Amino acid sequence: MKKILSIYLLSALLLFSGCSKFLEEDPKHLITIENYYATEADAISAVNSLYAYLNSISTGSTAGVYHSTFWVTTGLASDEMENRQVAAPYFDLISNFTVNSSNPALEEIWTMHYKVITLANICTNRIPKIEMNEALRNRLVGEAKFLRALIYFNLVRMFGNVPLLLNEDEDLYPTNTPVADIYNAIENDLTDAIAALPLNYPPGNGRGRATRGAAYALRAKMYLTNQQWQKAADDCREVIQSNEYDLWEDFAEVFKHRNRGGKEAVFSVGFGDANGAIIFWEVGQFNVRLLPPELSVEGVQNAQGWQVPTMYLYNAYENGDRRKEVTFITEINNNGIIETIRPYVQKYWDREMEPKGNESSNDFPVIRYADVLLMYAEANNELDRSSIAHEYINKIRKRARFNGTTYLPVVPDYSGLSKEQMREAILKERFLELAFEGHRYFDLVRTNQLIQKVPLAKPGVTPTAKHYLMPIPLRELDTNPNLKQNDLHTSGN
Repeated sequence: MKKILSIYLLSALLLFSGCSKFLEEDPKHLITIENYYATEADAISAVNSLYAYLNSISTGSTAGVYHSTFWVTTGLASDEMENRQVAAPYFDLISNFTVNSSNPALEEIWTMHYKVITLANICTNRIPKIEMNEALRNRLVGEAKFLRALIYFNLVRMFGNVPLLLNEDEDLYPTNTPVADIYNAIENDLTDAIAALPLNYPPGNGRGRATRGAAYALRAKMYLTNQQWQKAADDCREVIQSNEYDLWEDFAEVFKHRNRGGKEAVFSVGFGDANGAIIFWEVGQFNVRLLPPELSVEGVQNAQGWQVPTMYLYNAYENGDRRKEVTFITEINNNGIIETIRPYVQKYWDREMEPKGNESSNDFPVIRYADVLLMYAEANNELDRSSIAHEYINKIRKRARFNGTTYLPVVPDYSGLSKEQMREAILKERFLELAFEGHRYFDLVRTNQLIQKVPLAKPGVTPTAKHYLMPIPLRELDTNPNLKQNDLHTSGN
């Protein structure tokens, strides 16, 4: 295991050595494993390397956690997305709920998540021993714990009782850990992060870094998943009352390059560049994967349309809902002739900044403020605080009425909904507001709606109870004799 950890660390250091500045604190010298973790600069570079593994494709044979595979998988395993990527038939298996433990996408997700965990464990174990500014040291450890919590939250929701590794000298063949223990570790990490992280960073120095608000929001999502409604509401309220975040009046502003890291970004993963400075964060694949290949007539050469929205999702929006026109593209200009095409996803495409619509430097929104408001509405609905639930879901609906100039008589406020009606309304609002942002599979699982909703969007596709988790990759089971398949996939993989 020590050898494996060293390989992961070395790859991270080599990755980091070529960067400029997205996370502003950026040492300019190459550091080797032998002299590492001796100085303040070492601590900063180590934590920065953690962020790199969220996005970079310079991490070996696989892409970073949020580069493509993870959010594509969670979209396909739901009612929001279908696969058109002929060269990736394993995505069809996910979309059709015939996935098994040999699926390459699941293997990649597992590998990249545990690479981040390995590096986070080294950071949390070694940085506290460095003689350096105490406040900075605590903050850096807090960032590492936040990222470790985020990664474990992804893993436990996707695979269930995965191995829990919190130290750099772990057993080479770890066993499965009970889900409750994993959630306890996530909660501990986020509680520590809340105590250590700042509310914000000085302007121009910290875009993309974890904040106290991000830690509260992630912990709220964890509590919501575990139906700890009061704790979820309390943490959402901390984010709201911090006054660090707000909604853009126009939904279209959320995905503009000029607003990356802006008031609605609670935690985002950056790609491509930071204020014009090219860095080692490679470009994202939002446009390549989601924009229609028919755009070639407008000069877009690399739009592949590999993943497409279900018509069920497209038809779920009211006409006039601003989110519909921002999220989807349904027309192309072919030499002055407007042609209608089936809906594709354009929400990440800033036409002004990336007119060719090929590779993207947009951020991936892990947690947006709109998500926090909807979580707050949900928690309060479960606590029988109907007026609060109505107030906060209607904040989201009000914005959906704004067409960029005025508020239209569409997407009306909800009033008088019963508790069960509000549950369904919130689930639908999350569907419309957060499409293609990596939430839908987890939302359907935690609300026990996966089996009911997917066939409505994909006739003939019938998820079963076992699909409330993904199978632990067979490669891991073959390599580690102590690791067992999760309970939902023990009979057949």
